[in-house]
Amino acid sequence: MLSMAAPAKKRATYQDLEAVPPHQIAEILNGELVVQPRPASLHQLATTMLGTELSGPFHAGRGGPGGWVLLYEPELHLGDDVLVPDYAGWRRTRMPIMPDAPAFELAPDWVCEVLSPSTEARDRTDKLPIYGRENVQHVWFIDPRTRTLEVLALDGATFRVAGAWRDDAKVRAEPFDAIELELARLWAR
Repeated sequence: MLSMAAPAKKRATYQDLEAVPPHQIAEILNGELVVQPRPASLHQLATTMLGTELSGPFHAGRGGPGGWVLLYEPELHLGDDVLVPDYAGWRRTRMPIMPDAPAFELAPDWVCEVLSPSTEARDRTDKLPIYGRENVQHVWFIDPRTRTLEVLALDGATFRVAGAWRDDAKVRAEPFDAIELELARLWAR
């Protein structure tokens, strides 16, 4: 009996990614082109408010230690994968000057993924192992629907939960534990 194998699936290319309309976010994860709509309002609010809380003390050094480059939705070229986290940061010891480039090949030290029903599984099962492979030290998952923050820290080859908080908690979450973060600000409409 002759068996016929399914044809090999074509790996996505950067040209495939560039063909995606600009009102969508495109990534290449494990060779597959993944396209999603722009984030909804609660997602945008949580990301914006997190940036407001972290940017002054860590990016600019106002009221905090400084020492970070923080960016919204940077395009990361990590091996054959192209990822667009909601927010990411590099310690200035690793990126003293931010390059003038459309994408970054240097993996960040920290990423934040704001979860939505359409992205949560992909963020946790497809993207998280790539972040681990690239030695991203901290990953935050923020869920504006359940009003939670989950902080993961790289521990060898895998991530461990470093903390989880919800609702109106005031937290010191690594790697930004030099300040107290008021979670209520991320959900306030």
